[in-house]
Parts: sequence; C-alpha cells; structure tokens
Amino acid sequence: MHGQALEVPGEAPAERERLHQTDGDAQRQHRRPQRRGGDQPARGGEQADTAERAQRAGQAGRRQPASLAQHRPPAGRGGGGFPTGRKLAAVADRLRETGHAIEVLGPDRFRTIPCPTYPEIRLALAPARRLEAMIEGFAPDALHVATEGPLGLAAARIARRRGWRFTTSYHTRFPDYLAARTALPRPLAYAWLRRFHGHAAATLVATDSLAAELEARRFRNIRLWSRGVDAALFHPARAEDLPFPRPIFLSVGRLAVEKNLPAFLDLDLPGTKLVVGDGPAAPALRRAYPDAQFLGAMQGEALARVFAAADVFVFPSRTDTFGLVLLEALASGLPVAAFPVPGPRDVLGDDAGTVGILDEDLRRAALAAVGLDRAACRRFAERFSWEECAASFCNSLVPLSGWLWRGCCGPRTKARRDAQAASSNENGAEPGPAPCLVP
Repeated sequence: MHGQALEVPGEAPAERERLHQTDGDAQRQHRRPQRRGGDQPARGGEQADTAERAQRAGQAGRRQPASLAQHRPPAGRGGGGFPTGRKLAAVADRLRETGHAIEVLGPDRFRTIPCPTYPEIRLALAPARRLEAMIEGFAPDALHVATEGPLGLAAARIARRRGWRFTTSYHTRFPDYLAARTALPRPLAYAWLRRFHGHAAATLVATDSLAAELEARRFRNIRLWSRGVDAALFHPARAEDLPFPRPIFLSVGRLAVEKNLPAFLDLDLPGTKLVVGDGPAAPALRRAYPDAQFLGAMQGEALARVFAAADVFVFPSRTDTFGLVLLEALASGLPVAAFPVPGPRDVLGDDAGTVGILDEDLRRAALAAVGLDRAACRRFAERFSWEECAASFCNSLVPLSGWLWRGCCGPRTKARRDAQAASSNENGAEPGPAPCLVP
C-alpha cells in the first residue's frame, strides 16, 4: 500500500513505514476519504577602530509514502519566494525523492484576491467546496495545514467536520505584524491563534524559544520542526565581484514594516548597504534611503551569488520566528549581525561570536562581524539539511484517523529510538521502529 500526503509530508524513517489499523478503525473508516482507484488506505572593541578594520577588510531501501495536504503562501518574497513557501517546497521535493506522494494545495489553484496592505500575498476566495473536492480526490493519509489563511481555515474546518486528525505549523508572529499595521490588540490575536491551532494534533515550530513562548501563552501539543538550507546552491564558491564600495553589508527579505529595515538603513557604516527584496514598503524605503543600493527581488543562483559576494549579512528583524535567510547567508560563508532576540539567538546558539554577532547596538555588531571566519560560517550551516528537516516533518505527522503509524513518532522520541537501537544491537537483533499510537 502506498500512502499519500496532502500538503507537505516529511521523509520516512530508515525502516519501511507501515500503517496498521486498530480495532476501532473499522468504525471510523467511513470518515476517511476513499481513494479513487488502487488500494485504500566579540564583540568589536572600540567602534572607531573596528570601523577602520572593517574598511580595510572590505578592500582586501524503498519507503512507503505518507500523505498530507499543504496550504502555503505564493512565492514572491524578495529572496526568492516567501520563506514558508520555500521551506515547504524543499521538504516536498525531498519527500518525493524518498517515495512519498505529496499534494500541495496552494492559493495558485484557487481564485484569489490581494491581501489588504500586502498585495503580494494572494488570499484564496471562498475555497472550501473546491478544496474539499481536491482533498477527496487525492485521498491523503495525513493532512498538514501550513498557514492560518483562508485555505488553512477551510482545511481545518473540513477536517474537524469529518473527524480527521491533522497537524499545523506556526511560522509567523502574526499578532506582532497585525499590531504594526492595525490597532488589533496582541492578546486578541493570540487568543484566535490559540483556538485555531488548538484543534490540531500537533503544532510544529522552528525553535525551542518559540515553543516556550507559545506554551507560556497556553498553546498545546507543540513539537519542534528543524530547518534546512540548500548548501549546494548557497555556497562561497559562487562569489563574484560586485560594483559597489566595500565592505558590503547585505540585507535580504521582504520589504515590509515588520522587517524593521530602517534599523539597518539608518546605521552609519562604511562601504555599501545592499538590499535584496521587494514588498509594500519598497517605494518608501527607496525614497528615504537614496544612498542604499536596492536590487529588487532575486532568487536562485542570482541570489546565491549576492550572498557569497557580500561581507556581512545584517538581519534587523525582531519578530521572525527563525529567519531562513540566516542559514542561507551562513552557508554562503557570510557572517551575521543581528539583534539578540529569538530567531537569530536560536539559529546561532553557542556559536554566536564565532559565525555572527548579536548586539543591541546593530552598528557595533555589523562592524565586528566583518572580521569573522567565513569558513566557520560555512561549516556551521552544513549542519542543517533539508533531508533532516523533511524527516522531522514526517515524524510529526498524524494519520487522519485512529491508526498505529510505525516509524513516525516525532522528534521528541529520538532519544528513545536511539536507546532502542543500542539495546537491539547489543542483543544482536535488528533495531525496530518505535511505534506511535494515535488514538
């Protein structure tokens, strides 16, 4: 039996996956969609001295598929598609390579309208009926809702009405973004998000600090979902000469109010401030900062070449839950300068000071980062792979109804799986999967 996934499913574990029906599954079978055809189921020292150093440096086995359904924002961020969409696309690609059947149901498959205040984001218009038909036609084994937009809301309502279990993920601090654009109080936004994600069997988050924050806000069933980076695309060898004075301080991302770009563009720095990206704030930023270089939206190899050619990656956001661009910069051998806030702090961890500088004085961080070891940055980023990210995702999925899903037991069971494998090896037996019972 080959399972399927609607949304973006994760990679199966090394052992062959099997789905086993429980005794009570026969009574629940009518709630499951029927598959059509086929089988069922250092800070820097003094700033002046550091600035001089910066100026000088600048010149010088086959697996059975899982099933889920994905709802993601359209590509279009300045760095080559919104980070959430790029992450999900990368995970889906890795899972397909390992034999999973994946169906991604994004806004591009529905009638859409532009999001108010953010026209680059398209919102699906009344998607419920068509979405349910698409889910029925694919007949997934698992369902993942990636965002809290119209498609995600519709998918969650369909799942609840039909008695399906599903997972969600929390990528964006929407309460902070809404507060920056509207008068909506943060507690009200968090209460709505808590209700939305509270229906999920698990909510996936990128970092320990975000998990702790959400749990303090009474979110339930939080699980960690690692991030990855395309280390072949983002590589120091792609560096090319850029026609700008050095050192080059680079920022990549959406040009929007929540990204806090003025905190970077207001800095008194030598060399060039280079901005890659597009978004609703682009026209105002271009007018306000004529001395900065705005390259517009870039993606793929063009973006990778700019990453590798710059001297420091400056990340001024205080609200990102992770910051995928941080890993892309580090994979390119580019040291990071950022505020000491969740996101950058989670990514750099104990390597802050070695591959990046975190400081409330962003100018001091940017200048100090110029002298960091670019080879160390690259080695650090190589720890993060899309294969591990995909496996983490798969291990967090839950079947639609009451199934025992062997081999998909979630990231929190890794220690138990390792202990079981060690015990089995001592006894001369093959290590078996750690089964996970989803009622």
